[in-house]
Amino acid sequence: MEKILQNPLEEKSFERSRIIIVTGLSGSGKTQACRFLEDLGFFCVDNLPPVFIPKFMELCSHASHRVSRIVFVVDTRSREFFDNLLQVLEEMDKTDREYEMLFMDASDDVIIRRYKETRRSHPMAPASRISEGVAKERARLAAVRKKATYVIDTSNFTTANLRDKIKQIFGKNDGIEMNISVLSFGFKFGMPLDADMVLDVRFLPNPFYIDSLRHKSGAVPEVAAYIEEKPATQEFLKRVDSLLEFLVPQYVKEGKSQLVIAIGCTGGMHRSVYVAGHIFSLLVKKGYNANLEHRDLMKNDVREV
Repeated sequence: MEKILQNPLEEKSFERSRIIIVTGLSGSGKTQACRFLEDLGFFCVDNLPPVFIPKFMELCSHASHRVSRIVFVVDTRSREFFDNLLQVLEEMDKTDREYEMLFMDASDDVIIRRYKETRRSHPMAPASRISEGVAKERARLAAVRKKATYVIDTSNFTTANLRDKIKQIFGKNDGIEMNISVLSFGFKFGMPLDADMVLDVRFLPNPFYIDSLRHKSGAVPEVAAYIEEKPATQEFLKRVDSLLEFLVPQYVKEGKSQLVIAIGCTGGMHRSVYVAGHIFSLLVKKGYNANLEHRDLMKNDVREV
């Protein structure tokens, strides 16, 4: 499938490396924290034995596409390998390798309740009471907790609270924003399954019925002029602009990491391409991280793009 893509921020690179080690008690929210860090652009490695952290960092620094924002989730699931964590951290300190440690915590009663709700056994006491496992793990993590850069206690946190806290700590000054995908498509080829918002523009005048415009895409100036000169088009774009100017900041505020706006016409060649281009230009002008894709354009008999 051939796609037409456009993204002015595609070659964006990060200014500095940032290494985060996430650890803490089982049931405290490490998995969710990792997901939110991924949404901020971090490459996350879960349950890596600590001894491999320096080597993995070296591999990332020499990769063809340098990975400079890495999260290592290290906890007692690695069993006896976890005991090497403090030694690894001390060696990293000696070599001036900068890192931050996020320690996830929660009260015993909250962790026990979460395990009861999921009906899972605790990794430190698989055949015993959950409370015993929590006590053992807390004692084993005591020395590691003292080295933490940040401690997040999720006892009274909702998922949204944790997301906001992660963004507050690790999203500052990194230029990571919600990514908006503007997608044109043709209804006859099926609706995109990942669309968050779908605009049906089949009511707009169709250039397909004009011989001189039939084989030209909606991005060609004369096709665009034909579509936009109609009063219905002008009124529609005015209302769409107003809608997006209200909605997009609300999605950003809510912490949404990706938004897919799909615009459909019959074949995905004329009207949807034109409107998608208009919306993309509006979003870029407003400073959003947006990309433009014409999913079905080249499935048509296109002679001028």
